[in-house]
Amino acid sequence: MLAIRLKMLRKQIGLSLQELADRAELTKSYLSKVERGLNTPSIATAMKIAGALNVDVNQLFSVAQGEEPVAVVRVADRVTVGEEGDGSQPKYEILSPRGAHAGLVPFMITPPAEFAASEFKEHEGEEFLFVHRGKVEIDFADHKVTLAVGDSVHFNARIPHRIRSVGAQQAEVLLVVGPDKTVMSKHD
Repeated sequence: MLAIRLKMLRKQIGLSLQELADRAELTKSYLSKVERGLNTPSIATAMKIAGALNVDVNQLFSVAQGEEPVAVVRVADRVTVGEEGDGSQPKYEILSPRGAHAGLVPFMITPPAEFAASEFKEHEGEEFLFVHRGKVEIDFADHKVTLAVGDSVHFNARIPHRIRSVGAQQAEVLLVVGPDKTVMSKHD
C-alpha cells in the first residue's frame, strides 16, 4: 500500500523520482525501491518523504482520510511498515489512520534483538515510548536506558536513538511520534 500511495502522491504534485529524492535528501535508487515495494522506509525516512511531499506521514500509509470523529483500527487492519523478514529491523504497525491530523502518529513497534543492524535514528519532533510487552534497551549514543513492561520514556527525537528487544520475550512497544513542542508553542 505504501508503494502505491507514494507513487500516487508524487505524481499528483508533479515531481519526478529524482526531484523527490533531492527534496527528501535520499537517493533516487532507494525511492524507486520503495515505490516498487522492494524496500520499506523507517519512521524517520517516512517522515522525510512526507515532508518532501508536504503531506502528513499518515497519508503515505492510508487511503481514506475521513473526518469521522472516532477512528477504530482493528488489530487485523493495522498497516505494517518495515521489514518482516529476519527480524533484524524493527517492524512498525500504524495504530491510527488519523494520528497525523492531531499532530501525533501512533505505532506499535516490535524491535529487533540486536543493535548491529539498527542505525541511530534522529528526526524532528518528539517521541513517546511505552513498553507493552517484554523489555527494551534504548541507546541514546551517550547512554542507554532499559525499560520493562509498563515503563515509558519521552524524548526529543533529534537525539540520536535506536532500540532493541532484550530478554527471552520479544518486546512490543507503543511509539507515538509527535511534532516538536517548541515549534508548536511558536504557533499557539
